[in-house]
Amino acid sequence: MRLLGRLRWGPDTTIRVRLGVALALALAPVLLLGAGQSILAFQREAADRQAVLQSAGERSAATARARMEAAGVLLETLGPGAIGMDCSRRLAEISQRLGGYQNLIRFDRIGRVSCAAGAVPADPERRDRDWFQALAGGRKQVVTLTPGASYANEPALFAAVRSEDPQGGFSVLAAVIPLSSLRPELADRSLPRESQVAIVDRRGETLSVTDPAAFPDDVSSWIDRAATRDSVLTYATDDNGVRRAYSIAPLVEDDLFVILSAPSRGLFATAWLDPMSGIVFPLIGFVVALLAMLFATERGVGRWIVYLQRVAAIYARGRFTVRPLQADRAPPEIRELAATLDHMAATIVARDASLHDNLAQKDALLREIHHRVKNNLQVISSLLSMQERALTDRVARQAMSDTRQRITALALIYRALYQGADIKHVDLRPFLEELTGQLLAGDMSAHGSVRTEVRADRLVIDPDKLAPLALFAVEAVTNAQKHALTEAGGTLTVEFTVRGPEAELTIADDGGGRNAPPDPEDIKGVGRTLMNAFARQLRGRCSLERNDMGGLTARLIFPTPEAAPDGT
Repeated sequence: MRLLGRLRWGPDTTIRVRLGVALALALAPVLLLGAGQSILAFQREAADRQAVLQSAGERSAATARARMEAAGVLLETLGPGAIGMDCSRRLAEISQRLGGYQNLIRFDRIGRVSCAAGAVPADPERRDRDWFQALAGGRKQVVTLTPGASYANEPALFAAVRSEDPQGGFSVLAAVIPLSSLRPELADRSLPRESQVAIVDRRGETLSVTDPAAFPDDVSSWIDRAATRDSVLTYATDDNGVRRAYSIAPLVEDDLFVILSAPSRGLFATAWLDPMSGIVFPLIGFVVALLAMLFATERGVGRWIVYLQRVAAIYARGRFTVRPLQADRAPPEIRELAATLDHMAATIVARDASLHDNLAQKDALLREIHHRVKNNLQVISSLLSMQERALTDRVARQAMSDTRQRITALALIYRALYQGADIKHVDLRPFLEELTGQLLAGDMSAHGSVRTEVRADRLVIDPDKLAPLALFAVEAVTNAQKHALTEAGGTLTVEFTVRGPEAELTIADDGGGRNAPPDPEDIKGVGRTLMNAFARQLRGRCSLERNDMGGLTARLIFPTPEAAPDGT
């Protein structure tokens, strides 16, 4: 508090510095003290619980190993002389008296059952089993989980010893020890509360367990670590979502392991051992500091940020006349930000006005240029028309007429540009209708009444793509006028279709009443060459083929320059 009192906040001290210093000085002692106490208490308790659990696991493993060693000693003492003639009855009495053995069995030297305390499953291959061969080879004792037959109705250890006969032969004494009898009792007061026990094999498969939900599905990594050390302590979350501590220790060499589990209490559970020093005081200090921080942040920063956000949202809708006047009472950073927003709005308004003026001037200039280009092309077309009338050679006049029609098509493009709403694009549907009408109207003297059908999807296209398309149409219509339309007239069909990524222009005639249309392969010359050139310019392909009406169809397929607008 003294340090806070000595601080003198100047008018230019930023909010970041004020809040950072105040919060650091206020929260550091309380949080550091509370956190330190809680961490130390947790570490002490965790260390104690780890030691208890690990000691219990090692003790359980030692008890189980002692049980198995006792079974070996018992089997070695149960020689033929010690049991006597009534072998089965004596073995049953010993099994009931000692407890923990499901069966005691004696086998002869070829693996046959001599006597047993209980029922023994048939095993024709017992003599060839690994454990029996090991005893026949002179080994004194064998302990295994897989004797080859099921000697118990639950997972069990099979412990066998070799017994020498006075005549020089040998027999085998075996004890069947259920794994549940090797499991430590949960009622043992030395075990932590809510402990659970499992016995697993070398592959991590569970053979005996008190509560399956208390153990993870995969414990193979624990088994690998426990196989190289006497015991392992680790932590994991069980199927119920509870964090538990696990102690793993070997029972039978590297074949059998015992896992002891107990809940691992978290930080809050540990802190309740000393609630006044562990959690209550740090929590109260943290809540008070947090409320103070929220109040200071809201008064000094939050409400001004919300205000500037509303102003920015108004600017985003295009209303730049609103000014953030209320920010004059805000801290310097907020005032600077509000002034920046105000200046930005004024700059945008001025720049928008200038851009609109420049765009209007540019549009006017472009329209004037398109208009003058159209006029110049019309002048050229008129000169060519005059020259055409002065010529007497039919071929020369036809060539002059073809050139004039091409120039007329280009003039139409520029007229459509300066007369349309968009000076950069042209609607293809009305353009094709007007182009077809002008081409046929300019040659009415040579042909009779021509019936035209123009069907076109709407497509907005730029002049770079429109010019080769229009010139292709000029060549196709000119070809129909030369080879199909007669003095009696005919039918000319112009169709433009947009099919997704591709567009198709077809211009077809009915042959003018002739018996057979000319062969498309025989139609050559400048017009056919230009049609191929225009198709390549559009990155498309063209063809000239006979149709069902008795005439020819000129077809142009090219990639769609732009998607067709809605409402086509």
